Amino acid sequence: MADSSFDIVSKYDAQEVDNAVNQTAKEISTRYDFKNVGASIELKGESITMIANTPERVLAILDVLQSKLIRRGLSLKQVDVGDGEPKASGKEYRLVGTMKAGISQENAKKITKLIRDEGPKAVKTQIQGDEVRVSSKSRDALQETIALLKNADLDVALQFVNYR
Repeated sequence: MADSSFDIVSKYDAQEVDNAVNQTAKEISTRYDFKNVGASIELKGESITMIANTPERVLAILDVLQSKLIRRGLSLKQVDVGDGEPKASGKEYRLVGTMKAGISQENAKKITKLIRDEGPKAVKTQIQGDEVRVSSKSRDALQETIALLKNADLDVALQFVNYR
């Protein structure tokens, strides 16, 4: 019998991110607490820029964005806002968040070590660029591995694809 396998990846749907940013922009243009504070949000490539006249307003924009991302099924682990502190830029404050895709080598090694240490013994892992391939003769062992990774506290959002 051939081995069954799946890939562990970290990707996001760019269209869903765009929709979440557009919904956030629409909400901050209509909300009373954002009137006359110069609040705006913009998506360019993989970076999201939030601008307002006080640090508190920038953090409020971030909060609205996070709620929209969650509602659209995107993980907050995929948005990297650095230390989360808005930076002063003239008379305005700005916060830049970057969308993260792919599993870094460091995180891939953590994932394979976790599977080796706590996962079923018959499971083999292999790092392939920015994803990890997991294979085993037993589909039940693969299901156990997926459950283990879903419950693990990793600082990267994981999706499980190509389950065969």
